[in-house]
Amino acid sequence: MSDAAGTGTVLSGLDGITSDLEDLYRDVHQHPELSMQEHKTAAKAAERLKRAGYEVTERVGVTGVVGVLRNGDGPTVMLRADMDALPVKEATGLAYASTATATDADGNEVAVMHACGHDMHVTWLVGATTLLARARAAWQGTLLAIFQPAEETAQGAQAMIDDGLFDRFPKPEVILGQHVMPQSSGEISYRPGTTQAAADSLEIRLFGRGAHGSMPESSVDPVVMAASTVLRLQTIVSREVAASQAAVVTVGALQAGTKDNVIPDEAILKINVRTFDEAVRTRVLGAIERIVRAEADASGAPRPPQINYTEHYPLTTNDPEQTTHVADVLRGHFGSDRISELAAPVSASEDFGSFGSEWRVPSVFWYVGGTDPDTYRTAEQAGRIADDIPTNHNPRFAPVIHPTLETGVQAITIAALSYLARTS
Repeated sequence: MSDAAGTGTVLSGLDGITSDLEDLYRDVHQHPELSMQEHKTAAKAAERLKRAGYEVTERVGVTGVVGVLRNGDGPTVMLRADMDALPVKEATGLAYASTATATDADGNEVAVMHACGHDMHVTWLVGATTLLARARAAWQGTLLAIFQPAEETAQGAQAMIDDGLFDRFPKPEVILGQHVMPQSSGEISYRPGTTQAAADSLEIRLFGRGAHGSMPESSVDPVVMAASTVLRLQTIVSREVAASQAAVVTVGALQAGTKDNVIPDEAILKINVRTFDEAVRTRVLGAIERIVRAEADASGAPRPPQINYTEHYPLTTNDPEQTTHVADVLRGHFGSDRISELAAPVSASEDFGSFGSEWRVPSVFWYVGGTDPDTYRTAEQAGRIADDIPTNHNPRFAPVIHPTLETGVQAITIAALSYLARTS
């Protein structure tokens, strides 16, 4: 457990670096980079780690950065932040709003924005690693700082693992991470056990036989096949998942044809699935495949559909014992009124859990509010949170810098110190 004197010593340096962290945040926000393209962001993180005295390894998993600070005997603690932005056109109106564009993986020119708060995550971890490096007399052990690419495409954690993360760097006793969310800034929430959903993305190609729009009898219409499939997929949650369980099946795209009087040869469905239990996940994915194949067969498709799994996020599962420990530490620092336990898992997904599950190390992941407290309170009192508070991935999403910045830096720092602080 951390001692108050050690924590105070480390955090006393925050005021002196806050202005620099503000500048870093605005810079990263204004210059976002897509998944696996985070070269400039990674370079900024690496430069800050080097300046603080860390052993730095770059290009781990393409653009990932790993910093190691060895400070005597003691446990190893891993802290993680993700770096990538989204193909979203910013509409915040901020003076430091992004106007960046980039070429995505499909070769399309897209607007780019930090619409999920990873710019704040980078800033938090830079702040925490700087404070801990400057106050080494207050703790002992090894700090492992991970700046991860490509969380938004479920590639980054696995890319770093596949690039030898587990073999090249010391194994931690615990892995800690946090995420900015559209709750009131300065507040922190957490949940033991399952805290975020597993997510799977599928791209399904349905094959028909094209014809003139005036001669449908000569076709096998993939548009009708796709429409029937979309409707039938809606019955999975309502008729194949128990009321005591939860799942989400979303058809986010249906692409077919180019002209009103041309029946096309094929149609594409893009499907996203969220589940909170591995047995439910297996059942839902099996139902999707069964329905897709059955609808194609019922339509007389000339060939079976292609079913490709494009992304997978594992369940984010917090170790109950370590989560209770971290929550107690945060509560002791911030006060009980700012720390709350979530009643249910968050339906969003993360690849943070891959580090703990594959390294077989307990991990803890929590949420830091980023919405102006007065704005949030007004929306809450009016019953308009869903209407007036932009969520992650919204073009208007942007955390207020204060107190979001200070809260996140303090939270990840004191959580790390609770394992690293000297006991004598």
